[in-house]
Amino acid sequence: MSLDIATRVYNHGFRIDPIVRTLLDTDFYKFLMLQLIREKSRDVRATFGLINRTKSVRLADVIDEQELRDQLDHARTLRFQKNELIWLAGNTFYGVKQIFKPEFLDWLEGFQLPEYELRRTDDGQYELRFDGLWSETTLWEVPALAIVSELRARAAMKGMSRFELDVLYAKAKAKLWGKIERLRVLAQEGPLKISDFGTRRRHGYLWQKWCVEALQEGLGDNFVGTSNVKMAMAAGLEAIGTNAHELPMVYAALAESDEALRNAPYDVLRDWQEMYDGNLLVMLPDTYGTTQFLRNAPDWILNWKGLRPDSKPPIEGAEEAIAWWQLHGCDPREKLIVLSDGMDIDTIEEAARHFRNRVNLSIGWGTNVTNDFRHCAPDGKDDRLQAISLVCKVVSANGRPAVKLSDNANKATGPAEEIARYRRVFGHQDLMAQPLLV
Repeated sequence: MSLDIATRVYNHGFRIDPIVRTLLDTDFYKFLMLQLIREKSRDVRATFGLINRTKSVRLADVIDEQELRDQLDHARTLRFQKNELIWLAGNTFYGVKQIFKPEFLDWLEGFQLPEYELRRTDDGQYELRFDGLWSETTLWEVPALAIVSELRARAAMKGMSRFELDVLYAKAKAKLWGKIERLRVLAQEGPLKISDFGTRRRHGYLWQKWCVEALQEGLGDNFVGTSNVKMAMAAGLEAIGTNAHELPMVYAALAESDEALRNAPYDVLRDWQEMYDGNLLVMLPDTYGTTQFLRNAPDWILNWKGLRPDSKPPIEGAEEAIAWWQLHGCDPREKLIVLSDGMDIDTIEEAARHFRNRVNLSIGWGTNVTNDFRHCAPDGKDDRLQAISLVCKVVSANGRPAVKLSDNANKATGPAEEIARYRRVFGHQDLMAQPLLV
């Protein structure tokens, strides 16, 4: 029976209605990276910080500070349940059984999210930071983003009547189903692989659950899984994900020289392939610029399964990867491209048709599947529910500033003087300023 989300939202009668109810409500790549961090960087400290790149939205004016603290405090009370750890231990991921080592799972059993620091800033934002061992702070990223995102949505819906909420969700459901119907047509034309990547900036947990179930029902085998581990477990889906920018950001922050800094992104991949293989060998090349990464990449990286362009326009980024493989004598049809940056129905259709029979293409559908309420608000005030560009990034490692350049210069993070140094070391002529979507 379909869940009545509108009634549930309207009946917020609890002292606290938890947004995060299990530590498994996170992205799968966090566990893969965490196992590597525990293996290679157990004593490294890392600070993560919330960054709202949509400055026009003053989060501290929208989200009540005590409600935010209550949600963060509740997340700190959570522990991994025995059935969740059994599932992680016994399930097959990417065709591999027992991908997580017993020692790692034993450590997870006693895990607790570390403390946080929260304060309001003069520009109407929240400064939310998590400082401690990298192996502990890393698991704050996804729940922190999900909490802030859902609290903003709750604030926007506060005061809506039961029928207004019903209309809101009816419109959002119809909108998503319309996208699914277009994807069903697309799947009839050729291979299609869609997965849900929408946990971090979702409208809400219950809404993401409905979206995953709708994708599963509407797309069948063309829906290949979800990055959300809890939802994968509950729905019998594949848990999808590999690695993220935080790995090269920390490795780079710890580099002792410019040469070590230039090599840091490749050191990450060398360590990764010592622990994982097969379809988990998907590189993320854009942390300090895709073009220079590929130009200077060692030959052994050509053996990796695929690549995830993340901050260039999707077709442009994928074409660059295909050209790189062809230049080195590799057949792109044997490689995998994962497109996941701001994808939506139009760009999914365009990319699928553009790359058909040229490369194995997989689409990670994120914020635009789990938080697309544009033109759905019954009072017309859609800006309150419009998704914003919210991230939680590493800001320092062992007290040294962490930097991300990205292919999109507008996504650069870190102190200005460090960004300038990284641009000198890695080059900046290939980095372009592009609008921030999500």
